[in-house]
Amino acid sequence: MSTVLDRTVPTGTTTPAAGPFRSLRHAGALAVRNLLKTVRTPEALIDVTIQPIIFLLLFTYIFGGALGGGDRSTYLQYLLPGILAQSISLAGVSLGQNLNSDIQKGVFDRFRSLPIARSAPLVGAVLADVVRYLILFAVIMTAATVMGFRVQTGFWPTLAALGVSMAFALSFCWISVYVGLLVRTPGAVQGLMFLLVMPLSFGSNVFVDTASMPGWLQHFVHVNPITHLVGVVRGLMLGGPVAGDLAWTGGWIAVFLAVFVPLALRAYNRRA
Repeated sequence: MSTVLDRTVPTGTTTPAAGPFRSLRHAGALAVRNLLKTVRTPEALIDVTIQPIIFLLLFTYIFGGALGGGDRSTYLQYLLPGILAQSISLAGVSLGQNLNSDIQKGVFDRFRSLPIARSAPLVGAVLADVVRYLILFAVIMTAATVMGFRVQTGFWPTLAALGVSMAFALSFCWISVYVGLLVRTPGAVQGLMFLLVMPLSFGSNVFVDTASMPGWLQHFVHVNPITHLVGVVRGLMLGGPVAGDLAWTGGWIAVFLAVFVPLALRAYNRRA
């Protein structure tokens, strides 16, 4: 009589600890999985391709005449860094939605049976988002250039601005990861994240000069992380001081990582 060996790991079995290089390799493999899903469903890229262009066109050609004092070209120079910051904040919403959907479909149950680091599925999902952010940068900068936006400082400051934006995006998206592991449906992830991102976007210097806002609102604007990210991008692309905004942005990046990465891993251990 032949003996059949069960090679699956029983539920609740602890996965042996993996070293940092092995964990990164696991995360990279799962990042490739997420990228393959994106390639097979290109409509998932709407939020990093079509949506930013719609916002750029809408605020430049419909509201730009009023908000820019009748000079849409000058307003476009002011607007582009803000639209970039808003877009990378909104782009992380789909990350939480996809994680929530995978949990509902039982994909993460399969991950638990594999000899991989417990954090690999979450880190892999975040790493895959790097490609989506690069697509976003390429699309929005190309569209803005066609519309008449011109960088005033040169290639390297612009590259630095995109680097800071990428660091902010990869830290801010952990909020979406955490929300995706808490709520019951992908739709709830989108609803909660929009409730967070929209007040941060409109209660900032994305669309208008904060000096025009009420005093009580300016207190919020001055600590808003998107305000300082926009300040860094504007300073690096158009010229101007960036040290203060860069310090604030670095502080917010550290806060997002220190708070939401442990929360997300804890929620994952409870949910998956």
